[in-house]
Amino acid sequence: MSHQLTCGEALVRLLEAYGVAQVFGIPATHIIELYRGLHGRPVRHVLARHEQGAGFMAEGYARHSGKPGVCFLATGPGLLNAATPIASAHNDSLPLLVVTSNLPLASLGKGWGDGHEMRDQRGLTESITAFSATAYSPADLPDLVARAFAVFASGRPRPVHIEIPTDVLAQSIAAADFESQWHARGVSRPPAPAPEAVAEAAGLIDRATKRVLYVGGGTAGSAPEIRRLAEHLAAPVINTIGGIGCFPGAHPLSLGAAMSFEAGRKLAEEAEVLLALGTEMGVIDQWYAPLRPPRHLIRVDLDPGKLADHHAAAVAIQADAGLTAAALTAATRAAPAAARKDAESRVAALRAAMAESLDPLEQRHAEVLATIRTALPEDSLYFGDMTQLAYTVARIGSFDRPRQYSHPLGFGCLGHALPNALGGKLARPDRTAVVLVGDSGLLYTVQEMATAIDEDLPLIVVVWNNFALGEIRDGFLRRGIEPVAVTPKPPDHLALAESFGWRALRAHNHDALSKGLKSAAASGEATLIEILEEDF
Repeated sequence: MSHQLTCGEALVRLLEAYGVAQVFGIPATHIIELYRGLHGRPVRHVLARHEQGAGFMAEGYARHSGKPGVCFLATGPGLLNAATPIASAHNDSLPLLVVTSNLPLASLGKGWGDGHEMRDQRGLTESITAFSATAYSPADLPDLVARAFAVFASGRPRPVHIEIPTDVLAQSIAAADFESQWHARGVSRPPAPAPEAVAEAAGLIDRATKRVLYVGGGTAGSAPEIRRLAEHLAAPVINTIGGIGCFPGAHPLSLGAAMSFEAGRKLAEEAEVLLALGTEMGVIDQWYAPLRPPRHLIRVDLDPGKLADHHAAAVAIQADAGLTAAALTAATRAAPAAARKDAESRVAALRAAMAESLDPLEQRHAEVLATIRTALPEDSLYFGDMTQLAYTVARIGSFDRPRQYSHPLGFGCLGHALPNALGGKLARPDRTAVVLVGDSGLLYTVQEMATAIDEDLPLIVVVWNNFALGEIRDGFLRRGIEPVAVTPKPPDHLALAESFGWRALRAHNHDALSKGLKSAAASGEATLIEILEEDF
């Protein structure tokens, strides 16, 4: 070490040791000492235009890099602005490391009227993180960071918040202390299933003739094992919204996100064994009606709280989904070829019934999705916002790769898609990234179009413009209430995009949409394409 490091500099080098390559944030007075550590280091800083954008970018990066997303945020308003993406990552089980400053040690909690003062900053984040902690001295940080990465690697991944008082950030660290303490520590692996639990589950599975797999986002790293288990058992597979692509959507055993369809729920409810892997079995995936308990429910999850909730399990296994799927494949009898053929026939019939049940607007959405998918590379990444077009994509979209389609349905954040796609594109620069957003949701984080230009990220943003908060308007009408405040006048989206330096065009039919998408993908430039609901 050529010079004595400050705490901020040492923290950046510690994050490097854990493999951190990108951080997202906005420089601010309280965290200047943290930014001292970035100069000349390999960790890249991505400048957001709002802390909410920084949080969503980090979330998108975490989804697609396999590494934690890291944010540097200022005390008070910086953290508060990012509370929504932190909560979204908590809901979707994504690893975020949120590093913030706080007031100097002497004034913490005193109410002296210091800048950005909060009575209890940690208290804000405790309900939306795996843990929130304060570094009262530089020596606290190696332990706290190691604890965070242990959560990310071996438990249910969720955000961690570490706050550092401004005077602690500026403290110097002795060379000997840095060399001995500030290094990455080994972390444990996710737990394997207990053999007796595997045997009990295998017994139930082998005695059943109607088996269904229900896979969630917790299986994103276990797609090969899930596929082998489904084929071994000849079991139809339903995925959650978070589990889209964890089992290939084009597979003849795949029903997709079928819990929001009566036919899919009925199949799960009538199963002799429903094997739920890596899913909290959330209400939001069931959409229109709650799932009634199947005869025998086997649950596999890293979170023991999920194994003891209202979805009572006949067998509960706290373990990694992939390890458990492999163990169950080895412990159960293979289904005969006739059973596989019968299961595939039932799945095909159910798929047809679900497609026929779409309402007229959803059918139009499905046609738009087909045009988009046909025009763009097969492995493109899609990021849905809280808009009716994206809701339909979540219900019926058939994707073959984990996290190929990302949607914030659980926490339901408007404005999620654009910055999430920026983080995803930084993680996977080789993939085309497509944002599906409505005219209202775009304005929540539209300022991050500037970040796309700064970072030279050629996103394709498709704006579904219905000149309304369409889902809310329709919700009023379904309840017999006169709609209020649901028809804001949208901006000129083309002029708005161009003001940020984006290409922009409007497509009035499917042919124009297809040509516009192909042109956007070929151009290598950030492009916004507006489509009007009335034209499709």
